[in-house]
Amino acid sequence: MNISVLGIDLAKQIFQLHGVDEEGQAVLRKKLTRSKLLAFIAQLELCLIGLEACSSSNWAREMKKLGHTVKLISPQFVKPYVKSNKHDVADAEAICEAVSRPNMRFAPIKEVEQQDIQSLHRARELLIKQRTALCNQIRGLLGEYGLVVSQGVHRLRSGLPEMLEDGDNSLSFQAVGPENS
Repeated sequence: MNISVLGIDLAKQIFQLHGVDEEGQAVLRKKLTRSKLLAFIAQLELCLIGLEACSSSNWAREMKKLGHTVKLISPQFVKPYVKSNKHDVADAEAICEAVSRPNMRFAPIKEVEQQDIQSLHRARELLIKQRTALCNQIRGLLGEYGLVVSQGVHRLRSGLPEMLEDGDNSLSFQAVGPENS
């Protein structure tokens, strides 16, 4: 089996493969489990492999280590090549077709360090969103008692202790909580 281009539809557990030869004739249509994918790719002759850029595209690094040429394609660029209804077999064939196009735009394969930094940024972004939501909730609850705090985390942090210590703040015992009274 001489595969020159291989399209792989990535998933969580089951992967669909579509391979073509030099003439563009389909020579492989295969379904593999996660545990068997890399072993199968390792036994193939070196070829061009196309994958959709997604959260599972870390496979590209592993396939590249095996010597294959691996290209990541944004899903929006694969969609026009889907010939029938969207399903894994059609997606793998579309990826195979799209990756072989000469003017196709590809996404870069991230190194582990790049993914690490991206993970840290995403975690920090989530924490900031949660902090903002909590500050807005506290500001809203205080507003129901007639207490106004300007926007901004630093204003809430500096203004809240003064409000809680003020005996004339109109906050009830249940609102303040026993540890703050």
